[in-house]
Amino acid sequence: MVPGNDTQNSGFLLQGLSVEPELQPFISGLFLSMYLITVFGNLLIILAVSSDSHLHTPMYFFISNLSFIDICFTTTTILKMLINIQTQNKAISYGGCITQMYFYILFAALDDFLLTVMAYDRFLAICRPLHYTVIMNPRLCGLLVLVCWLISALLSLLESLLVLQLSFCTDLEIPHFFCEIKQVVQLACCDTFLNDIIMYFTSVLLGGGPLAGILYSYSKIVFSIHGISSPQGKYKAFSTCVSHLLVVFLYYCSSLGVYLSSAATHSSHSSATASVMYTVVTPMLNPFIYSLRNKDIKRALKVLQKCP
Repeated sequence: MVPGNDTQNSGFLLQGLSVEPELQPFISGLFLSMYLITVFGNLLIILAVSSDSHLHTPMYFFISNLSFIDICFTTTTILKMLINIQTQNKAISYGGCITQMYFYILFAALDDFLLTVMAYDRFLAICRPLHYTVIMNPRLCGLLVLVCWLISALLSLLESLLVLQLSFCTDLEIPHFFCEIKQVVQLACCDTFLNDIIMYFTSVLLGGGPLAGILYSYSKIVFSIHGISSPQGKYKAFSTCVSHLLVVFLYYCSSLGVYLSSAATHSSHSSATASVMYTVVTPMLNPFIYSLRNKDIKRALKVLQKCP
């Protein structure tokens, strides 16, 4: 194929999870069900937190923000795939691909940074209980979320603008169910050294920085819980962290699984299948994790059920 900018007119083709026609109805039904569960579950968390004054605390403020981001994240990646299956059209426009890529990076980074902020919140609640309400005031909570949005938006904008500078060939097929940046860059017909460097830097920043913050916060939490004399006090302190730890474990293990699967097999389809874990499964499970082990959320949900 001849290098050029024809992609801006012709766009890309998303191969999806399988090229087998007989599997498309099953994939469509499965992912539609998972998408609806994700949206409905996270909306319930947002409604429960906003409607119950007892849940107007920093921890639940961050949980409701995480639920909103998870809805947006899943919608960004899954909705286009479902539309393509239903219309039997794998095409996505050049502008649509860049837009999807931008919002995918934005919400993935937001997930990462917000989980770090939530770890910091748990650190203050357990290790600095007397100063917690003073430090974690509504102004600081709002500022922390705003900073997460700004950093994520800038990182996403940088990577998207660099992709816009690339030249592509015609009839391009992306071996994925959404416009994943690494797959798109690999299809370029020009030098991608700068893109590769920025992608590597962003991966280290998003993977290493927040994870280091989470590990530091929980190392302090463990030492603080160890110093509590009563078993009931230890259990109460640890129980406030369990849900967050499970979400962090799911998020980082699924992200690591994507990296290892693509590195071990060098198969784009294997990477696409592994991506389902953190783009669909993890956002779907988050509402269950935060509600099943949380009496306050359960109570708020019961109140919502009683409302006419």
